[in-house]
Amino acid sequence: MSEALIYDAVRTPRGRGRSGSLHRVKPVALAAGLLRALAGRNGLDTARVEDVLLGCVTPVGEQGGDIARTAVLTAGWSETVPGTQVNRFCGSGLEAVALAAAKVASGSEDLVVAGGVESMSRVPMGSDGGAWYADPETAVTTGFIPQGVAADLLATLRGHSREALDAYALESQTRAAAARDKGRFDRSLVPVIDRNGRPVLDHDEAIRPEAIAAGLAGLKPAFTVPGEFGFDAVALGRFPELEAVEHRHTAGNSSQIVDGASALLVGSGRIGGELGLTPRARIVASAQTGADPTLMFTGVVPATRRALAKAGLTLDDIDLFEVNEAFAAVPLDFHAATGVPLDRVNVNGGAIALGHPLGATGGMLLGTVLDELERRGLRRGLVTLCVAAGMGVAMIIDREP
Repeated sequence: MSEALIYDAVRTPRGRGRSGSLHRVKPVALAAGLLRALAGRNGLDTARVEDVLLGCVTPVGEQGGDIARTAVLTAGWSETVPGTQVNRFCGSGLEAVALAAAKVASGSEDLVVAGGVESMSRVPMGSDGGAWYADPETAVTTGFIPQGVAADLLATLRGHSREALDAYALESQTRAAAARDKGRFDRSLVPVIDRNGRPVLDHDEAIRPEAIAAGLAGLKPAFTVPGEFGFDAVALGRFPELEAVEHRHTAGNSSQIVDGASALLVGSGRIGGELGLTPRARIVASAQTGADPTLMFTGVVPATRRALAKAGLTLDDIDLFEVNEAFAAVPLDFHAATGVPLDRVNVNGGAIALGHPLGATGGMLLGTVLDELERRGLRRGLVTLCVAAGMGVAMIIDREP
């Protein structure tokens, strides 16, 4: 068995929805730009790359047709490089890296690129349909409720108040703004340029440092209407101990809709030596798990515990955590369930401030935690994401041999 090593991690800036700078950029161009950057930064003979795995949660329209292979060809890489699109909902980007690590560790492949891409402004979330969303019989049988209602259900069950959710959201904004201003994202960030080489976007544009507690408190709950449409009743049927679902999540304490892409170069020690690459970290363990599909967002805790068990580590062995901020209740619930101090979680802000480009987020979080571990001279990081339909994914990386 070989060790799976991370040699590089890059990402685009996150562009803010339909009003943002990346709305006019095709998703394949976002991914192809990162492939070119990886090759250029590392002096790669692209023919040595044996596969490209890209997470994509809505693989239809411009993101359909195996966007990974299309991105390889668009980037001008060797035509010998294949590509595969991966979909585990919000965990897709991390799942792609886990698959790459498994390929390398097994010896079946030596050098793989993995990450993800999502243009949420051009290919709307949910436009790929699916029985869980679109078929009433399946929805009733499986206890389907929309994600926002599920987040409010989690907050209600666990007692995460609106004030706590807003306070967490404000801290995310503050941390992200500070990280941006101090250049903490610079190593991984690759500007998006147009076909004429002119910059389209070179910074994360969803950060709102002007957000203040009073502004957050004035926002109306975002998911009351779908709850009243009948999904509150589904939730209460699953959790009859509750009298009502308290709708506490808003546009201010939920993840933002953004566009973006991520890519990591994962390989064996042997190929790194041949190509003159310096490893930045090794992938220690990864895990996937299922959880309650109605409550939905609790998978980060069992996935974390499973990854730690595989690695023979404890929570105290992890220096920094990235817990995807799909909704503010998720990291707050992770903190409550594990006791991990919040000053070790999402230290440079998260998706509430930066945005959550679905299939790309897992790869982005890996790059973020790796950059920060290096900056602080720390050793281990853990990345975990909650996943729709009640799943969770997690991965541990280690900067020491």
